[in-house]
Amino acid sequence: MKERNTTSTLRRILVNCAAQAKEYGGCVAAKVPEIERDMCLKEFLSLKTCMQNTCKHNLSSLNLRGEEFRSGMSAKASSSQLSVSSSGSGGLSHVYIQHPPLRCNVPGSRGLFYDDGNKLLLSPTSDQVLSWKAVPFDPHVAPTSDSISEGPVLSIRYSLDAKIIAIQRSSLEIQFFHRETGQNFCHKCKPESDSILGFFWTDCPQCDFVLVKTSGLDLLACDADSKSLHVVETKKLNVSWYVYTHESRLVLLASGMQCKTFNGFQLSSAGIVRLPKFEMVMAKSEANSKPVLEDEDVYIATIYGRIYCLQIDRVAMLLHSYRFYRDAVVQQGSLPIYSNKVAVSVVDNVLLIHQVGAKVIILYDIFADSRSPISAPLPLLLRGFPRSNTSSSRSNAKDIEIPEANTSDSETIIYGDDWTFLVPDLICDVSNKFLWKIHLDLEASLPCSIVSEAPSVLDFLQRRKLESSKAKQLCLAITRNVILERRPVSTIAKAIDVLLMSYSLSLKTGSYLKGTKTDKTSHSAGTQISILQSGASAPTGEVDAHGTSTKHQSSATVDNESMNRSGNFSTSDSEDNAQFNSLKAISIVNKEKLSGGAESSSSEVHPSSLQSQNLGPSNSPLNASVSERQESQLISPAISVDEMYSLVFAPVEEEMVGDPYYLVSIIVEFLRSASSEKIKVQPNIYVLTIQLLARNERYAELSLFIINKILEPSKEVAMQLLELGRQNSQIRKLGLDMLRQLSLHHDYVLLLVQDGYYLEALRYARKHKVVTVRPSLFLEAAVSSHDSQLLAAVLRFFSDFTPGFKNTTDCRAYCQILNEMNSAVAV
Repeated sequence: MKERNTTSTLRRILVNCAAQAKEYGGCVAAKVPEIERDMCLKEFLSLKTCMQNTCKHNLSSLNLRGEEFRSGMSAKASSSQLSVSSSGSGGLSHVYIQHPPLRCNVPGSRGLFYDDGNKLLLSPTSDQVLSWKAVPFDPHVAPTSDSISEGPVLSIRYSLDAKIIAIQRSSLEIQFFHRETGQNFCHKCKPESDSILGFFWTDCPQCDFVLVKTSGLDLLACDADSKSLHVVETKKLNVSWYVYTHESRLVLLASGMQCKTFNGFQLSSAGIVRLPKFEMVMAKSEANSKPVLEDEDVYIATIYGRIYCLQIDRVAMLLHSYRFYRDAVVQQGSLPIYSNKVAVSVVDNVLLIHQVGAKVIILYDIFADSRSPISAPLPLLLRGFPRSNTSSSRSNAKDIEIPEANTSDSETIIYGDDWTFLVPDLICDVSNKFLWKIHLDLEASLPCSIVSEAPSVLDFLQRRKLESSKAKQLCLAITRNVILERRPVSTIAKAIDVLLMSYSLSLKTGSYLKGTKTDKTSHSAGTQISILQSGASAPTGEVDAHGTSTKHQSSATVDNESMNRSGNFSTSDSEDNAQFNSLKAISIVNKEKLSGGAESSSSEVHPSSLQSQNLGPSNSPLNASVSERQESQLISPAISVDEMYSLVFAPVEEEMVGDPYYLVSIIVEFLRSASSEKIKVQPNIYVLTIQLLARNERYAELSLFIINKILEPSKEVAMQLLELGRQNSQIRKLGLDMLRQLSLHHDYVLLLVQDGYYLEALRYARKHKVVTVRPSLFLEAAVSSHDSQLLAAVLRFFSDFTPGFKNTTDCRAYCQILNEMNSAVAV
């Protein structure tokens, strides 16, 4: 037995963070009754950082088993020592970027552009364009190049089949280059009509290319052989700027004096669907002042497979969220922001709100029934940057791969003025030509009240996909800890429900058995959304897939502005709506944080594969193709019932102090939850329960557990009961009855013989036709009893009921023994 440290987390926080708490409280007291936004922000962040560090120390003290996890923690600790925070010193954070970045500094570069349709970072020069694959992220990936002609570059994209390069040369002209033949042709707009805002490629059956102009949309079919574009359809609208997400195939067109009125179109392999016109919410700064919504204030992000439009209201200091349906656009609620400059990222379905002015990040999980952040706001860290003057960098450099060359001080800049955040999880440093990938530190993102909020924390961890192995180990550690701390059984029961519901769902979806797959590397990788062309009877749909936004302004003329309009192709898992609805079953509370609008009853918009043409029934959602889902599917963090035994109950049983009946209560709740989820429990759990009850001689409760089938019958359970039956005859009888109930006739006969009930065993063997028991077993037992009458009865039984027994050597040998026994008695 091991002694446990009973010091509470709250006590450690009060002791370790007393100075910061006093400083923050004094600052607030000095400013009351005047209440201002960001009041005492510096002191508040200092206190929060201290509390988070204390919480991390508490979490690291958990009994985290497994060599793989311990190795991972060691590597993480090493990288933490080499990390550089926004203040220039190492520290704790729940979000970090890993050195080195993807370096895209090319001589003669005319800017960086992000092609979200092909997940490419593009850098055009005077005579060529270089492209780097951004997904999967590899800082050492080599660029590919294609030749182009001299001229300005306002925007550039590859076609989805990667055969054609389209370059916007001016507000009136788009130039096309065929990569294989080298031929090129141009498409021009009439100067008197309107100007081009941007363009994108599509796999819509009606068109290949969409031109966004101030007068609306031109849907064009591309004919590379004839070197021309043909207008298929024109959507006449007034457009100030637009937002397009390739993965959702959704384009939002802003119009009006304040640019807050939007028209939406989805152009997918299922066809073209026009979404309802809607307006975004904007607060007024003054009585006669109407703020104008900018394209940089609108993000499209995908969280848990559903697309959200996130809008920054700088006057109200709120982040509004919207969800798209076929017949409505519903506002989902608002979250507070605390900085004039805000950016949005999504990592592993966690919403990251960068408070750029305050240089901190706030995390939200919209799946939870709370608008509160997941944890305290903390700065963004740079990990892995070499610091040659510190001993830690020398001693731990082997844990982190850091290139020795091509490093510069510009790579240590955090929240630079030219940083552009590409949804979901990339950052482009336009001035220094760097591309960073954002990572989430699961351990640091957990709340301080990790034990008291165990069910919700486990629920959060079970939804994580990118670091599923780490999430799984954290879940195991938290579960062990709450049991060892003897938390209320009701709390642990909720935690177990979360784990088993998640495991049941993973079995149904097959994700528990799948291994980690790499992302696609083809130019056309991605998952699109499709709105079904069904009638009113079809279920209505919400725009559902992961989002990548590309934003364009009508006044865009320079490279930096072009880069600011770029969006990123998501690297997180794409989950269809059916999976999302199933996932809601494992949440303790079935509401989303960003609630505020009623769900539409009409049919939802579902994702489909970019290359799949199998549309399926018209009244069913289109999901990602099998190959793509397999490639994006990671190992599930779900915990099996066997792992619950070997990694939770068995270790806890060894460490637990006092009456083991508490652990029995936990196991009973586990069995209840497993039964409700129809999950088969292995006999080792039942055997452990029997051992715990017998340890304190709770034979009456054990009998009730067996009679009421709380412990399911099995051979292992029966044998354990028979072993305990040496001290309690009633328990032994239950074990024998269980063997008979399970039709384990051979074992039952052997036990009757072992107990000396030879004739009863023979009668049972004859009745149930047990032919697997050797006659010699009965004959040897009869001889050892020194009872000649018993031996004679056994011989008579086998002679009468076993064909050919009289001709065996056993019959002759034991008949001779019987004669000798009778002769000895006569003498």
